[in-house]
Amino acid sequence: MASKRQKVSKYLPTISLNKKKRVTYDPAAIPEVRTTKVEALYSVFNYDEKQLNEYQSKMMLDWKETSTNYTNTWINADGLRKEEVENICAFFNIHPLLTEDILSIGQRAKMDEVEDKLSCLLPMIFFNNENTSIELEQVSIVFGSDFLLSFQEDATRDVFDPLRARLRNTNQRIRERGTDYLCYSLLDVIVDSYFGIIEKLYKKIEEIEEKLLRKNEQGLLKDISHMRKEVMAMKQAIAPVRELVAGFLRSNNKLIEARNEKYFKDVLDHITQAHDDCESLKDMLSNLQDMYMNNINIRMNEVMKIFTIVSLLLAPATVIGGIFGMNFGRIPLLHDQRGFYISVAAMLLIPMIMIIIFKRQKWL
Repeated sequence: MASKRQKVSKYLPTISLNKKKRVTYDPAAIPEVRTTKVEALYSVFNYDEKQLNEYQSKMMLDWKETSTNYTNTWINADGLRKEEVENICAFFNIHPLLTEDILSIGQRAKMDEVEDKLSCLLPMIFFNNENTSIELEQVSIVFGSDFLLSFQEDATRDVFDPLRARLRNTNQRIRERGTDYLCYSLLDVIVDSYFGIIEKLYKKIEEIEEKLLRKNEQGLLKDISHMRKEVMAMKQAIAPVRELVAGFLRSNNKLIEARNEKYFKDVLDHITQAHDDCESLKDMLSNLQDMYMNNINIRMNEVMKIFTIVSLLLAPATVIGGIFGMNFGRIPLLHDQRGFYISVAAMLLIPMIMIIIFKRQKWL
């Protein structure tokens, strides 16, 4: 295996054979990851226009007792425990199919309407600066007339802090609206976070372009290939989100108030823009790869040009040396004491004349 990875040319960098493993969803597989013990954190927001009750717990509580006196309840589960997720969903009469979707990772973003509940799942995306790669985390959202449940895989990070700050402010529109507006707000925060990731990808690609323009090409093909994989993963992750948001707009469910439809249209515009930006990133990487290969070809052509010129300059000396090396009895200047110097002078003079001609023809 090591011999296959050896460098065959100083102009072509070594490409790693290690490929990044992508999380894929297999509905036939047993979700073993959900049976393991994970750290979970439950945050609860019970609120209406005038009051707010917020608390966090690492244990599943009796949600009924904590939300009786409030119009809306938002429960966010960070870190999924299979048994507790099933109990929460059973308490809020969530269909088992939706519960199965919540516990299954790596799915394509989608929107579902089951009985009197609306649900969706989509990726939350983060950028790992250490290995310049994107990381996906599935977020599942289910809501009814007076509650919304959101489920995340990782209990250590999310993008919902701006939304939590808005809920704590009594002058915000979100405190006056229903759970459909809260769902819009969650989607809006997630989609807006995509633009931050796209901006970081842009910066990384610009760094590669600067190196390429400085002729510092060692290892750039590997970097371009790596960034192409990340951009494609980003594009594949967010492309179905457009269908998800459009599904809410097409739904005639009474949970979506007519006055809030314009907000979902705004999210649709944002995700369309993010998808177009990913297309631009993909085109930029294709152009960089073409530029890289063109630079390699130009450099190889320059090397071949130098080799060709050197061969041409040495050709007269080779011919002259070959003539005087023939085994004939009588060769001009063979026995002349000046013959050696004349032949050497011819070997030097003819290449000099050739160089002058090449320069006039702008071949050098």
